[in-house]
Amino acid sequence: MKIKKGDMVKVRAGKDKGKQGKVIQVFPRLGKVVVEGVNINKKHLRPQRQGEAGQIIEFAAPLAVSKVQLVCSQCGKVTRVGFTFDDNNKKVRICRKCKASL
Repeated sequence: MKIKKGDMVKVRAGKDKGKQGKVIQVFPRLGKVVVEGVNINKKHLRPQRQGEAGQIIEFAAPLAVSKVQLVCSQCGKVTRVGFTFDDNNKKVRICRKCKASL
């Protein structure tokens, strides 16, 4: 998976199309990511004890990784991820548009 935790991404499809956010969590085996402030769902919780009130909790649900695209931190454009090797023969992610390392 080319998107990692902490990356800025833009949603390309779905109800939150056009929104940007930071990746909070990544699920590589499922091919899903959780993005801050995107795909917000509500969960209704019953009261646990007598006399307590129920609650409605809002949380960010996982989103398919195919619906998001990386935003370059250098040029600010939506881009694909490329790979290259640096001076120490370490594999590094780069922006396909401005060739800056991510």
